Amino acid sequence: MNVLVVNPIMFTSENYVVPEIRTIKETMIYSMCLGFMSNGHRVTLAAAEDFKPVPDEDYDFEVLYFKSAFKRILLPSVLPLPRGFYKYLKANHQKFDLVVSSEVFTFTSLFLSIVCPSKTVIWQEMTLHQSKFKKIPSKTWYNIIVPLFFRKIKCVIPRSRRAYEFIRQYMKNVTEEIVDHGVNVSRFGYSKEKERVIISSSRLVPGKNIESIVQVYSKLIKLKGFEDIKMLIAGDGESKETLEALVAELGLQNNVSFLGYLRQNDLNDVIKKSYVFMVNTLRDMNMVSIPESIVSGTPVITNRMPASADYIEREKLGIAKDGWDEYDLKEIIENNEFYVDNCINYRDKLTNGFSAQKIVETFNIIEN
Repeated sequence: MNVLVVNPIMFTSENYVVPEIRTIKETMIYSMCLGFMSNGHRVTLAAAEDFKPVPDEDYDFEVLYFKSAFKRILLPSVLPLPRGFYKYLKANHQKFDLVVSSEVFTFTSLFLSIVCPSKTVIWQEMTLHQSKFKKIPSKTWYNIIVPLFFRKIKCVIPRSRRAYEFIRQYMKNVTEEIVDHGVNVSRFGYSKEKERVIISSSRLVPGKNIESIVQVYSKLIKLKGFEDIKMLIAGDGESKETLEALVAELGLQNNVSFLGYLRQNDLNDVIKKSYVFMVNTLRDMNMVSIPESIVSGTPVITNRMPASADYIEREKLGIAKDGWDEYDLKEIIENNEFYVDNCINYRDKLTNGFSAQKIVETFNIIEN
């Protein structure tokens, strides 16, 4: 099949500012495109030019960038309007057999619903209304635009049960099939052999709530038998100095190591040797780092904000609960072999090829 993947926003942005782009090859959607390729499909990716890396990089498939219009009002990090995308669709949609678009609440999905709805699958991540402008744009879109223009699209495939419950309020053609993010497992080795370390990896920004993880860690190493456990913090960002000050205040300078930004391969080498990957985010619904940790053979401890909390709990891939504490960390470390085996056994269900194939199979079932 010829597959067009439409994903204007390549990275989550803080304060609505598009971050400096080093590469798109480590993004979730690039991995998904590779998943389609691994199943023998030909892929084209369409994205907003604001997310184009500088300098240019070579890709494994065709990548098209479209300039954003009216950027002062339609922020590229929130709701980009790709200039020229509608014209491109009108001229080229016939050469594609399947179009996979991220999110119902995007102009690109609207254009697809007008030009080629019968070929369009929308892969829905959002589980609630966007908060910008008191949710008025989002609620207007779902309550007015969606009923008028989205009735003829092939289907919406949710990325989580919470996404299903949200979008099902506004559309009937939502599948029961859940398709989560896939991981390019060729870049992620796994290990059953662990070192006496635990890890957090993310952009170091307030929303990631790393301070709370440091606080829990400071209590963990006061428990008998856990005094030698080290904490690793991977990533860079505006909160780094605040975190360093907290570590110093708690007297943990010899216990906590800041690793800075790591490329995927280097990060995988660290994660796969850690007892547990820690998450306590305040707002991230989908974090690609969670499945990356699981395929690395490292269990996850997380609050219930990420949509992946459901299958982490169901498949015993770690612990998913709000307000997790040092005793939850203790549980994972003491029973690490059990959780690690579960992660390794679940690995095949988190591959990019598996996720891409589920989208194609769901499309074909509806098509027939």
